[in-house]
Amino acid sequence: MTYSSSMAMNRQRFAGKRNHNAVSFRVTDRRLGPISNTIVLIVLACLLGLLYLTQVTKTNALGYTIDSLQQHQTELKAEHNDLEIASARLQSLDRVQASAPAQSLVSVVPSGVVQE
Repeated sequence: MTYSSSMAMNRQRFAGKRNHNAVSFRVTDRRLGPISNTIVLIVLACLLGLLYLTQVTKTNALGYTIDSLQQHQTELKAEHNDLEIASARLQSLDRVQASAPAQSLVSVVPSGVVQE
């Protein structure tokens, strides 16, 4: 069947009816071709790659911040431990001087100097 004969059959089908247009509209199913599909997939892959890279970059930037804060925390803990030790030393001298055995001790004055 040729194109012209198929068109003639369509016209004959509608020609006998009243209040119908001579032109019929068909709903066509539009689909993307293989090249368009490939291009769309490549663009989507590029967008996903960019999204991944931005997330990794943000994570690395936050990782550097967290690392520097942890390092600062370690330094502060070491300083705190040193201050606790110094405080214990200073308090121990006061406790020893205020204790009862230390109060009963007598201070000694040098009695003489040895001469040569």
